[in-house]
Amino acid sequence: MVFLGGLGRSGTTLLERLLGEVPGIAPLGEVVHLWARSVLADEACGCRESFAACPFWCKVGERAFGGWSEERARRMLALRSRVDRTRRIPVLARLLAEKQTGAGWWPALDTAELDEYVAAYRGLYNAAGEIADCPVVVDSSKHASLAFCLAVAGVDVQVVHVVRDPRAVAHSWHRRVERPEDGHPMTRWSPARTSLHWMTENLGFELLARSGVPVTRVRYEDLIEAPADTLRRLSARIGLPPRLDFLTDDGARLSTAHTASGNPMRFTVGRIRLARDDGWRTAAPSQHRRLVTALTWPLMIKYGYRRALQGETRV
Repeated sequence: MVFLGGLGRSGTTLLERLLGEVPGIAPLGEVVHLWARSVLADEACGCRESFAACPFWCKVGERAFGGWSEERARRMLALRSRVDRTRRIPVLARLLAEKQTGAGWWPALDTAELDEYVAAYRGLYNAAGEIADCPVVVDSSKHASLAFCLAVAGVDVQVVHVVRDPRAVAHSWHRRVERPEDGHPMTRWSPARTSLHWMTENLGFELLARSGVPVTRVRYEDLIEAPADTLRRLSARIGLPPRLDFLTDDGARLSTAHTASGNPMRFTVGRIRLARDDGWRTAAPSQHRRLVTALTWPLMIKYGYRRALQGETRV
């Protein structure tokens, strides 16, 4: 299976939708939120049916668990609070190293609960692949902690680490955007908080790669400028033929996707234009851009945003 990771508003939903058009790949959305938003709150699937009424997810739930239940969803949320947290990454990394080296260190983490937690994801992924008749499923849950959980528990996972200029990400997190599912405003973060999360998540995936897990980095800007090249590279890594006839001269054609949760773009069907969203360059206050640059510049340089640093004065 393929796990898309990185901080939200970095282009993971767009990449998932494009990958989902490649034959043999089934996009599932942000599965980490399925338990609360889909099973308990019955929010809409990407097909616009409610989760409980979506034929695809009804079949997946029946195949994986004998049906969806509130009890299982609440159990998964309880397990997540104990094993799948960013603060657990150092422990998970140490456990992953122990599994690879055979060292005798035992972490301060209940591995039985970790195994139970990941077993549910494994069952869901397998069932979704069977129902969709696809050898590969994509989970765009984003969180490095979940990627670590999957790797530690032995899931055969290919991680795609998606990064975007942190100043653009910070501007997106600062904007007022309504969730189409319920009309409520999406979470907003200050530029400083976004910078902290951007650094934390990306460092988590750097650590995951150093731990021996296959990680492929994709920059949002490269995906937009050369989508065919990016998708061919990823298809080759996944092991599927890169059939990209859904791409057009300036965009792509998207079909309906059964994504359980994620960015509002998951509802988009039809032709889309692939163009960089650089509105933040003029819309974001200069003091916000300088603050984000000052807090994130080491990874900006590592990820190829060295030229973007020019003209931004550190604060």
